[in-house]
Amino acid sequence: MLFLVAALMLLGVVMGTVAHAPLPVSLIAAAVIGVWLAVFAVRERHGRRRHTTTH
Repeated sequence: MLFLVAALMLLGVVMGTVAHAPLPVSLIAAAVIGVWLAVFAVRERHGRRRHTTTH
C-alpha cells in the first residue's frame, strides 16, 4: 500500500515536470517507463506460473 501511495505521489511530480519538459525528453521518459512496466509484467507472469500448482 505504501508503494502505491509513493507511486501516485511520484506520478504527480512527473506529470508536473512533463508539462514543462521538451517533447523529445517526455517521449524518451515515456518509452523508458513503458519498457520498465513491460519487464515488470513479464516477470510477474513468469513468477506466478512457477509458483502455482495444478490439482
